[in-house]
Amino acid sequence: MSTPKAELEKRILNLYDVMKDKDYDTIIIINRINQYYFTGTMQDGVLVLRKDGTVMFFVRRSYDRAKLECPLDLVYPMKTYKDILDYLPNELGVVYMETQTVTIAIKERLQKYFKFDAVKSIDKEILVLRAVKSDYELEFIKESGRQHNYLMTSIIPSILREGMSETDFLSELYTHMLKLGYHGISRFNMFQMEMVIGQTGFGDNSTYPTNFDGPGGMKGMSPAVPIIGDRNRYLKKGDIVFVDVGYGVDGYHSDKSQVYSFKAKPDDRALEIHRACMIAQKTTADMMKEGAIPSEIYEEVMASLPDCLNENFMGMYDPVRFLGHGVGLHIDEFPIIAKGFNMPLKQNMVVSLEPKCAVKNIGTVGVEETYVIGRDGAECITGGACDIIVVD
Repeated sequence: MSTPKAELEKRILNLYDVMKDKDYDTIIIINRINQYYFTGTMQDGVLVLRKDGTVMFFVRRSYDRAKLECPLDLVYPMKTYKDILDYLPNELGVVYMETQTVTIAIKERLQKYFKFDAVKSIDKEILVLRAVKSDYELEFIKESGRQHNYLMTSIIPSILREGMSETDFLSELYTHMLKLGYHGISRFNMFQMEMVIGQTGFGDNSTYPTNFDGPGGMKGMSPAVPIIGDRNRYLKKGDIVFVDVGYGVDGYHSDKSQVYSFKAKPDDRALEIHRACMIAQKTTADMMKEGAIPSEIYEEVMASLPDCLNENFMGMYDPVRFLGHGVGLHIDEFPIIAKGFNMPLKQNMVVSLEPKCAVKNIGTVGVEETYVIGRDGAECITGGACDIIVVD
């Protein structure tokens, strides 16, 4: 579905509004997700916004597709950065760029043809802007949440069978997701983050050390490919199955986790800890409303955790220091429910809450649901947390 013209125009105006008090002359956007957000197409190109209101999207490949998908009259062909000189002066003044993703090599190629008086970061400004979703965006996120809940509660229990490997499970899960309506990829803002679907694991594989910035663990296929699943770990009776997968529809994500117990009731301690995570999630969600401060929510919830969550809460080896994160075109967006994040919550922000805890020799338990922030509270759009599901 093409993004409506009025939607894109509003986003561009909002960016200018965010930047109105900044000392800048030019904004250069290279990140393709950000380019998509402002143009409705995802190509190899350079989006340029000048302080005088000039907006031009120079596209190397594919110019023809960009013209088909972008309803705005701002797409221009480009073979090299030098071609941009036909439209812009070589002195661009103070330039704001995505310094977290634009490489030094790209910057130097641009500076071969253009003079920058200074380079400053626009990453935070765009994240703040994207944090508040429009009604148009929320339609996709809510539909993602609806499908996501059905996947986790109805489809996954039917997939699990004794003797299957973690990679067997992931391959079958991915097929079901695509048939259900999944857009096929989980996108992260985090630098160099690779993830096909999400984090899953049988038993204590779900507590294995990982480079992923989340509370769960995953052994993966090998040191070279520490994702997807362990080919040599087979599902057996009594296993905890930890499933933390992102889902998405037409570019927009939801995030949800569910824990299963295969052919046996879960360990009493694991169940106690899981239910404590459910309470922590509800406590956090009840505090999320327009104007609430994420850091204050985080500190209050962390100070009230029960004793059973004192050990390995939010990860066994290197616990993460947040309770939730924004969700949208990326799975990891603003706002963050964490210490030091003081930007007030606003209506139509989307937040995933994921209190989880590793249980030694058993696996990771806990919950994750996605919420839309409202004026007076938060609405869960992924079905709501539930107990460990026993799969017979």
